[in-house]
Amino acid sequence: MSDNIRRNPFREMASMRNAMDRMFEDVLIGPEWDWRSTTSWQLSLDVVESDNDFIVKASIPGINPDDLEITLSGRTLIIKGETEKVSESEKSKYHLRERRYGNFSRRVTLPTEINDKAVKASYDAGVLTHTLPKTDPVKPRRIEVHKVIEG
Repeated sequence: MSDNIRRNPFREMASMRNAMDRMFEDVLIGPEWDWRSTTSWQLSLDVVESDNDFIVKASIPGINPDDLEITLSGRTLIIKGETEKVSESEKSKYHLRERRYGNFSRRVTLPTEINDKAVKASYDAGVLTHTLPKTDPVKPRRIEVHKVIEG
């Protein structure tokens, strides 16, 4: 009978990666560091490109769309807002607290020019959607040269 154990280098690398992940979690996500204690956070976005436009979606449940500041400058879309911190009662004891609060903003620069006159925004079920149409590409135009006749 053989006591050979077959080595699997991929399993060993996965084990090493898990150990490194746990080490960094202990350092970064330990009791001294808490992302909820910050007063600013970055808004997550989805940006999809089609032939005619860009669709930018952001999940912002519980935020009144009237409280958002949305600007378009050239090819750059900027979304800013704030979520209010819920006041805590001294009698309350949280078992889990993951909701973020404070200021948030996100800036995304698109790869082509946008037709700023045709931009549309909508808000439905906590999802903010922007439709940003691309400008028509500038087509080359043939320029005729007219011969000047003197006479």
